Amino acid sequence: MTPPWGMNRCSTDNCQHEEQHVSFAAFKSAHISALKQNGLLQSLSATANGCREADISEAVLRAREEWETVENIHPGGIVEKPLGPTPLISFNEALQFFQTADLSNCRKKIQPTVRRSGLAAITHFFFGPPRLHQQLQSERDLALAIAQCGLDNNEKVHMRILQTIYKKLTGSRFDCARYGAHWEELGFQGMDPGTDLRGTGLLGLMQTLYFVMDSRILPIAREIFKLSHHEVQNFPFCVMSVNITRIVIQVLREERLSRECNRRQQVIAVLNDLYVAVFLRLFGIWKTQQKTISDSGFVLKELEAFAKRNPKQLLRHLETHMNGRATSVAGGDSSQAPVVSSEVLGPSLNSAPLDNELNFTGVCDLPAETEQES
Repeated sequence: MTPPWGMNRCSTDNCQHEEQHVSFAAFKSAHISALKQNGLLQSLSATANGCREADISEAVLRAREEWETVENIHPGGIVEKPLGPTPLISFNEALQFFQTADLSNCRKKIQPTVRRSGLAAITHFFFGPPRLHQQLQSERDLALAIAQCGLDNNEKVHMRILQTIYKKLTGSRFDCARYGAHWEELGFQGMDPGTDLRGTGLLGLMQTLYFVMDSRILPIAREIFKLSHHEVQNFPFCVMSVNITRIVIQVLREERLSRECNRRQQVIAVLNDLYVAVFLRLFGIWKTQQKTISDSGFVLKELEAFAKRNPKQLLRHLETHMNGRATSVAGGDSSQAPVVSSEVLGPSLNSAPLDNELNFTGVCDLPAETEQES
């Protein structure tokens, strides 16, 4: 695979041995990455319509071979070169993969519901939400098993999910490298998205995939992504997304979605809708109340509390919002369709006291989950 930088190639006229000697001497001690970035590796190794292979020095040939090897090496091992652009993957196709994959090791780690003891268990039994119907428990367990799956470089579906998220958010038609600073532009904390998935596993990426692959809600995702790059109100989009997935998992495990899941006879679809509803509410609060990264810990804490108290209200507000957008689009006035309605915002957070010690909740720094309630 020829590196994409430096498209100029040496022509027949400028491939004289003397000029080659000068170029090679100037960059003899340069690192291979420097040759790549300056386009010299491509120029010096050109054969078609350029220099003859015999004219290329042994040092440059070795450098070219080194680059062909280096570009496939990463901290986790060797990544197989794709033969062409990675095709996009839909949420349903990705879900079908997990439905048929061997997740036995992941299933051993799940805890479907929060364990309660003492008075909390008695109170929950008599006054808590209904239990999830038995026929839906396998779907719930599948979602929680996906949340226990780590990102695997050798699994093509995992890589397609990553590439699809990148392309849909950035509008790029080209694949990006598995590791690199471009993932920080999407709002991951570092050059490897896999390190931000602890606590949500692949479910964190799956919900982001749902967000960007559903044509009805993609405009919302892009508006939020745009806000995440605001000069003042910026925030790490993908880390925020993973935090919202963590909230959704907790709401599920506390059985606060059981009534809605039972009514719709679905689990994963309800989880996705709650994810979008929480993200939409965060977007409305963040934008209208001029929140910044210093407010993020407080906002996430309030979002989690609100989602646990009022999941049905959040879902209803999402439905109202989507119906409003559909009406505006059908009327040919899509440009005036509000990205977020006032109903989604709910009670204002401005009047609540801000704890200065509450900072952004990084996925890697999430507190240990409490399994017992007093």
